[in-house]
Amino acid sequence: MEPFISPVSEEDIKREKIRARELRKSQWWKRRIAAGVCYFCGAGLHPRDLTMEHIVPLVRGGRSTRSNVVPACKECNAKKKYLLPSEWEEYREKLLADSWS
Repeated sequence: MEPFISPVSEEDIKREKIRARELRKSQWWKRRIAAGVCYFCGAGLHPRDLTMEHIVPLVRGGRSTRSNVVPACKECNAKKKYLLPSEWEEYREKLLADSWS
């Protein structure tokens, strides 16, 4: 398997991380995590246990916008890494299939 090479510059990623920190302070984000539900697995958690996850990762060209960030549990966030939504679904389906084997 070839190593992942980001098509986005370090400067762009740095700028988007700053935007993400600002978005995390907003009332919109606080309301979003108040429900305490992971976007990916649906687990119910305390809002402080949710992280901000970019649906399209910054290294893959995603942005820190309301339409691209979701609350995620730390486990899903760590597993998803830089996967795109279609790649993440493929990964989850494979895990599910392996658990039934």
